[in-house]
Amino acid sequence: MGMPARRARPVRVLVDMDCVLADFEAGLLRGFLQRFPGEPYVPLEERRGFLAREQYRALRPDLAYRWVEKHLGPQFVERIIVTRDKTVISGDILIDDKEVIQGQEETPSWEHILFTCCHNQHLALPPPRRRLRSWSDNWREIIDSKRGALPLDPDGLGLPQQ
Repeated sequence: MGMPARRARPVRVLVDMDCVLADFEAGLLRGFLQRFPGEPYVPLEERRGFLAREQYRALRPDLAYRWVEKHLGPQFVERIIVTRDKTVISGDILIDDKEVIQGQEETPSWEHILFTCCHNQHLALPPPRRRLRSWSDNWREIIDSKRGALPLDPDGLGLPQQ
């Protein structure tokens, strides 16, 4: 009997929800324009910074769970991680729209991929930083680029290696 095939361990991808999975800011602006059609507003493409973030804090936390269940399926609800400090979460890639992620860990385990949205599209990233311009971009290529850099799973079970 031969040895089991060695496979690369799965890549653990962390994805921010607001402005990355769901475009809350565009939805918020659409609602504002419907409710206040003649009022001045800042178009999404002219925004710089997290202008609508403070309003999101008033949302009920269960709305995020319901959104994930509706759009991604119930199996993903069990995978939701709610945290103020993303640096303490273990992963290989973090896809987030925030330019700088700071927290307790100075060198988090993940590579930060900047997801392009209205408030960060003007930023130029210094190498080796990477950007995902939209979900139409080749996000699989980014994930695959991590596979070669990760230790192999000697048992072929897809379990994380210590």
